[in-house]
Amino acid sequence: MQVLQVQLEVGPDPAEVGRARRWARSRLVGSGIRDDEPLAETLILLISELVTNAVVHTGCPAVLRMLFGAAETAGAAGTVRVEVADTSCRPPQQRHAAGEDTGGRGLELVDGLADRWGWQPEGAGKQIWCEVDRGAPVVQVQMQVGAHGVGVHEPSPAVVTHPA
Repeated sequence: MQVLQVQLEVGPDPAEVGRARRWARSRLVGSGIRDDEPLAETLILLISELVTNAVVHTGCPAVLRMLFGAAETAGAAGTVRVEVADTSCRPPQQRHAAGEDTGGRGLELVDGLADRWGWQPEGAGKQIWCEVDRGAPVVQVQMQVGAHGVGVHEPSPAVVTHPA
């Protein structure tokens, strides 16, 4: 199986999250995933959450990697894997945010949007990864920014979801 891997070094500054999103969006387009596809929006949200967690919770530089898997069989669409490695050895902790909390939803979003995710030690730190199958239905998530931060609205029953 052939895999294309691209990576970006991210500094320990929250402003780097926007740069990582722009970089990732251009790489998605280069891999054949249109900017207006729901898959692209899902991947950008996953990248944003993982890079934000690395930058905000560790205060360390990080490396963002995207791996585009080739289809194993004719007609299969392949998998996109996102990895964010940092130099902190602290394992990620999934929190459960209350309704008006302005943080604590990152790994919940990753769990709900990715087909698979996890973490593993890498060097002196760790790597958090997630995968989205290109041929699988994409979860539709509506984000709302208000006076109390970002709110997540669960998909309506009419929206197709996939198991995480």
